[in-house]
Amino acid sequence: MSAIQILPHYNFDDWKIWEGKWELIHGIPYAMSPAPVPKHQIIANALGTEFGIALKNCKTCKAMQPVDYKIADDIVLQPDLLVVCKPILKSYLDFAPSLVAEILSPATALKDRHTKFQIYQQQQIRYYVIISPDNEIAEVFENGESGFQLTGSGNAFNFHFVFAVDCSAYINFAEIWK
Repeated sequence: MSAIQILPHYNFDDWKIWEGKWELIHGIPYAMSPAPVPKHQIIANALGTEFGIALKNCKTCKAMQPVDYKIADDIVLQPDLLVVCKPILKSYLDFAPSLVAEILSPATALKDRHTKFQIYQQQQIRYYVIISPDNEIAEVFENGESGFQLTGSGNAFNFHFVFAVDCSAYINFAEIWK
């Protein structure tokens, strides 16, 4: 019989004192280093710019990159981009944003497509955008009665995100690859 490996289960109080950038998923720490590659950063900046411009006249919704998102005592994530439509009153986000975008890397693709996908879906986040830098494809998932449904995909397409009565964003995904 093989030995059973016991993994520690960390929580928010542990996470707060760690040096560096970490995500915590179901008590398991994930290092957020090394820093993303330049193409990832260029895409993140372009996507943030597109949402920032689209939401510039919106009084309630703002695009931000990255913000600590505490979902539970043992789940703290750092999405690449978020759209938040309520004031953040703490040093971290403690409620579901309206949109989360993750830019894939070889090290994070499985976690972003599966583990985080399920977490964001359970949190009732309205939109989840997955960006694949390698093949320059964006995928937009919208949360509905049966969970996330793919509602837009491709290299160059327009998508209308509706966040609030007076806040929406028309995004041309062709712009993020330039």
